[in-house]
Amino acid sequence: MNRRTLLRSLAGTTIGLPFLEEMSAATRSADAAIPMRAFNLFFGLGIPSPLQLEGFDGVMEPLKPLADKLLVMRGVDHVRADQSGINAHFDGSSAAFTATAPNGEARAGGASLDQLLRQAHYPKGQPNGVVPTLVAGTFFRRSRISRYVHSYHANGTVAAAMQERPIDLFTRVFGKIQGNDDLDERLQRSVLDSVLEQYRHYSGKNSPLGSASKDRFKNHLDRIREYEQRAFQFEVDKDAPPRPESSQLPHGGKADPGGQGLDMPLDDLVREWRLMSGLYALAIQTDRARFGSLTFLAAGERLRIKGDYIYNGEKRFTFDDSAQLRASGDKGCSHEWWHKFNEKKKNEQLRAHAHMKMREVAHFLSLLSTEETREANGKTILENAMITVSTESGDGRHNDTKRELSGVFHACTGANGRLKTGQIVDVNAEGLDVYNTMARTTGTKAKLGPQDRTGKLIDKIIA
Repeated sequence: MNRRTLLRSLAGTTIGLPFLEEMSAATRSADAAIPMRAFNLFFGLGIPSPLQLEGFDGVMEPLKPLADKLLVMRGVDHVRADQSGINAHFDGSSAAFTATAPNGEARAGGASLDQLLRQAHYPKGQPNGVVPTLVAGTFFRRSRISRYVHSYHANGTVAAAMQERPIDLFTRVFGKIQGNDDLDERLQRSVLDSVLEQYRHYSGKNSPLGSASKDRFKNHLDRIREYEQRAFQFEVDKDAPPRPESSQLPHGGKADPGGQGLDMPLDDLVREWRLMSGLYALAIQTDRARFGSLTFLAAGERLRIKGDYIYNGEKRFTFDDSAQLRASGDKGCSHEWWHKFNEKKKNEQLRAHAHMKMREVAHFLSLLSTEETREANGKTILENAMITVSTESGDGRHNDTKRELSGVFHACTGANGRLKTGQIVDVNAEGLDVYNTMARTTGTKAKLGPQDRTGKLIDKIIA
């Protein structure tokens, strides 16, 4: 079996398979080589640079189980992205993964890292069945597009439409059953129904698969069906049993009521994010996506979060932003803890929020670091892909632009052994040089930023 074996249907559904041992005979062919993948993972509001100095003993603790697969970079400078009169919620979020200043309210200043690599490695397009670029996220602040979209073409336009609802993300990746608009029927059927004959072939007695691969194949498709059912749960009417309960979270314009913020139960936020991030990870695992971005909370996100925060079975904090800030509206949102940051104080609330963000970032990354994601070279997708994690600022206070746009948290995966994982490095360099060094390790001569600028190679991050 070839690595690019897919289940296809006349209805337009295309479903990739996990790596199976029967594919090993094809691993030496060009078609079976580990593909180039690059994804930008953004989280809102950032980690103040003084807290980054604590390593995995502070708010970065949730990343520790993945430490050997991550390169954490401190001292990344995006000051070149500053625009007079604008703050890091705009400039810093636009600089994330582009290292350039925004170009108006709806465009970045140039290409993002994932799109630079997509164009360099697939100038004639990606294989059939792969979504050109997948952009998705869970976010609730929308005033400027760079707050939540983090994948851009060379001209600064967004690389793909944002998928912010679970069912839209599922449909974008796996397609939908054509000509079936009745919700009750949709809940009973599956996109997998359209590849049923192929399923029977690979799971039946004439299958080219051994027993172990048959089990893995079945489990893989069961996982797709599980996510499909969970995605539909966010679409149906909660008052019509036995339909599953619908999402209580707002989308579209309702998600940002004039910048005044939203009341958000922590459990609801995490539930939807984990479905979205799980679907995104599944898209990567099934080789339906190789480039794009995923957002967990927008730049300058305004939420009034409430609920107990549990980490590894232990209650770490109880969120109640509005009550703890003694304010309502936008002034009662978690956003304010970043503006109140003081390195001489405990910053208890900010720490709890940042720790929670790292828990959810780590959750997504861990989905790509399982046995089911192991590929032909023996490494997991997490190890083979270039996944860059970043945010908008290194200090949430707006009274010093240089400080705000310096020390921006960055972490990345190894890109199939190209980058030096398993360490925390003080790069103390421009983000433009960091990104271009990362790109250079993949063999491309293309670069971000001004083409006549003399760049600097950051040797300490190269494996």
